[in-house]
Amino acid sequence: MEAKEYIESGILELYVYGLLTETENLEIAELAKKNPEVDQEIISIEKAIVALSSSFSPFHSVANFEKIKSRLELKHGKVVDMKPASSWSQYVGWAAAVLLLLGFGYQTLELTKSKEAIATVGTEKNKIEKDYAFLDQQNKQTEKSLTIVRDIKNTGVTLGGQAVSPGSFAKVYWNKETKTTYIDAAGLPKPPKGMVYQVWALKLSPVLTPTSIGLLSDFEGNSQKIFAVNQTDSAEAFGITLEPAGGSLTPTMEQLYTLGKV
Repeated sequence: MEAKEYIESGILELYVYGLLTETENLEIAELAKKNPEVDQEIISIEKAIVALSSSFSPFHSVANFEKIKSRLELKHGKVVDMKPASSWSQYVGWAAAVLLLLGFGYQTLELTKSKEAIATVGTEKNKIEKDYAFLDQQNKQTEKSLTIVRDIKNTGVTLGGQAVSPGSFAKVYWNKETKTTYIDAAGLPKPPKGMVYQVWALKLSPVLTPTSIGLLSDFEGNSQKIFAVNQTDSAEAFGITLEPAGGSLTPTMEQLYTLGKV
């Protein structure tokens, strides 16, 4: 803030009245040492207060008056006591004091509004930053999902709904070279509390042999519903069953939601 802005803002009057914080007082004091214009303005305000207080005391306590008067004497020598003002000059003094106090009140109100506005802007900024971080995370998840779907090296296996849930469906993306396997579970209903979907890699011959390749954990928290499961060496089909939390050693066939051949 420039010296002129300090003078016009009304903060120097608050400084003289002792209404600022310790940090603000130190800031004004340091500025007055470096800037003669600010220092002179502070002196002028102090002289005006002493002059007003000499004519009418209701606005200043004896201690406050003597404190300001002592500061002036320390800087500029003995302050001459003012003679009692005439009747008309007292009215002028009272009017000036009222206007001065109204000015202080207005400046204080404006400063309070400014601080509240700054706090509001800070809150909005934090909200925007959080929203941006969330959208950025969602964007990265979407990009990852698209990479999986578009990878021509991935074999896509569609899993159709079974008797327990005919409307269900899922899709497996299996890279036979790297053995990485992803499950798109967007077509599965939300599992009941205490239950979890379990994915099985199946060999159909010479005898049906299921191998668990993972659980679709945190179903609610995964907005894309694309899950990475364990690497798969070989499979002739994939199936998804609904099992108790923690999974099962063998699939519960009565709870077979989807099934599909490679």
